[in-house]
Amino acid sequence: MPLRFSSHFLSPRPWPQASSLVFIGLQGLLTLSAQAQAPTSIPEPLTNNAAPARPTDFLSPAFHRQRRELLRSQMPANSVAVVFAAPVRNRANDVDYIYHQNPDFHYLTGYEEPDAVLLLFKEPRTVGGQPGVTEALFTQPRDPRRESWTGRRLGAMGTKNQLLLQFAADNKDFEAAGIKWNDFDKVLFDGLPTDARDDAENPADLFSLVNTFRQQAGLTNNYNPTVSEAENMTRRYGLRNGKEAAGYLGEAVKKNPALATSPLLKDFLAATNDAARKAAIEAHPPGRLDDATLGEKLGDLRAIKTPEELALLRRAIRISAQGQREVMKLLRPEMGEMEVQGLHEYVYRRYGAEFQGYPSIVGGGANGCILHYETNDRQRLDNDLVLMDCGAEYHGYSADVTRTAPPSGTFSPAQRQIYELVLAAQEAGFAACRPGANFDAPNKATQEVVAAGLVRLGIIKKKEEFRKYYPHGASHYLGLDVHDSGSYGPLVPGNVITVEPGIYIPAGSPCDPKWWNIGVRIEDDALITATGYENLSAEAPRTVADIEKLMAEPSALEGFKLPELK
Repeated sequence: MPLRFSSHFLSPRPWPQASSLVFIGLQGLLTLSAQAQAPTSIPEPLTNNAAPARPTDFLSPAFHRQRRELLRSQMPANSVAVVFAAPVRNRANDVDYIYHQNPDFHYLTGYEEPDAVLLLFKEPRTVGGQPGVTEALFTQPRDPRRESWTGRRLGAMGTKNQLLLQFAADNKDFEAAGIKWNDFDKVLFDGLPTDARDDAENPADLFSLVNTFRQQAGLTNNYNPTVSEAENMTRRYGLRNGKEAAGYLGEAVKKNPALATSPLLKDFLAATNDAARKAAIEAHPPGRLDDATLGEKLGDLRAIKTPEELALLRRAIRISAQGQREVMKLLRPEMGEMEVQGLHEYVYRRYGAEFQGYPSIVGGGANGCILHYETNDRQRLDNDLVLMDCGAEYHGYSADVTRTAPPSGTFSPAQRQIYELVLAAQEAGFAACRPGANFDAPNKATQEVVAAGLVRLGIIKKKEEFRKYYPHGASHYLGLDVHDSGSYGPLVPGNVITVEPGIYIPAGSPCDPKWWNIGVRIEDDALITATGYENLSAEAPRTVADIEKLMAEPSALEGFKLPELK
């Protein structure tokens, strides 16, 4: 790959980062430069934002503006909300991961660049000398030289005009914007980025923006994001599932003693009933610097998908379902997990999905019993079931679809029994998907079926033992995150959730060895409607008969063969 531009060197020739050159002599440096074919002069700068045509079905600027206004309408009087862009994350040396925006930031702005901060004011304020401002976005500035290396930037003017922001300025102007933080009754923020790197040559990078906010808003040095996150979980979920939340938080405190310093957690964990837990939460409300309320309000908004969002989610889910279909047709015992993964992801790109929503899980046999298995390097699937938990991300919105299939094209008797038990559990979960039902209702419905079925098959003796083979929940919200934001309260129309029961029986389990190394998960994405639900991923077959029938069909990719490398 060509050398990446580094801010450590501003000479005409873009060398690697300084740390790479410490022990390289002049001759070696020249050799390295020649091998990389670095240009001998600065490339012509990009002088404007003109770009080749892109897809036209992104969320519109009007959508993001409406989201900002909805959030502002729910903010308390005399308050400001602060949302930071996501950090740039480093892969190794001078190679970064492909940038992925903070989903909340994307939801509110549509801005996809780093080193930025958004402010929303309940009442109009003066910002940067401009009165009457209700929203302000501070962005990375235009820089033609850097843009020649790393891509076009909108800049303040492009942000204001293209994203319909009322006020936009360069991020270097944030510190001197004249925001009177002490005048607000509430400063709302949703945690702070904890992994932002400090670029010493960029005084307005994300690290600097966060520090400016901390200093000007008065956030003390002992502010601990981990403690704060645990407190917010307590406030958000402690009243809905008090006993379960207490158990989870109790284990978290054992692992991280810093959490024990929180008065809220102390009182909540000491409570012995729901009334006492409620009293503990009410006794410790968020302060003026409030990192709880914004996340809750954004979660409530993001949990109910608009028609524009559903169009993107449907596209992501249909692409993922088509990936499952094509891979089922191609699946053979001699294939390896990595090849299966690659076929799924090829289908995604072929249909215009930019990324996977999460690392693809392709587990054959014993690997299918590892819930978040991501290594995907088994060389042959043989006749073991292969669990394929894969989801495309389309314009930021992620699908989450799992199918389990036999590479031979036919389920063995033991595989069929476990598979059909999981399918029955999923049907029970679907039946519980209706508006007004508790969020946990689909999960409980699947658990009842799995527990009874495992007893019937002789795999467990008592229903209470089902957790040994079904250790996870059946549902989570889906959207800009694969585990999306939401209240986890009663289901309402517009929610999109997963229904994903599973059974995993690793070798050595205390049951008949014929069940060993069978891992089955069936996962679909359900839209809650006014009358029930719609299975958005129904195009991927779920029944044994339908899977075996599809696997006998030819694939559109059947002739895609590469020469053998010897």
